[in-house]
Amino acid sequence: MKKRLIDGVEVKRSSGNVYADLGLPDAEKLKIKTGLVIEIRKAIRRIGLTQQEAAKRMGITQPKVSDMLRGDFSNLSERKLMDCLNRLGYDIEIKLKPASRAVGHLLLAIA
Repeated sequence: MKKRLIDGVEVKRSSGNVYADLGLPDAEKLKIKTGLVIEIRKAIRRIGLTQQEAAKRMGITQPKVSDMLRGDFSNLSERKLMDCLNRLGYDIEIKLKPASRAVGHLLLAIA
């Protein structure tokens, strides 16, 4: 990462994954979950659902919806978040291909 000073503060360019930049474990998993939650939030707003209506439609409790919308989605798996998106009218495609390196990576592409 390239470093520079701005107003006396050391600034580093992001890698594109804030969780990895912070050194958090499971950074790729957190990045994927965050992207899914952002789409859920957009869908709830677009459809005009209350938290209670969204909870019923997604098959989770209203407190879990509240937690999710406040950024606490640790109690929800990626699979459950994808299920929520399906229930909100999203199609999800998972594409697998051989990696160009010894270890592959995850990529979330939102259309």
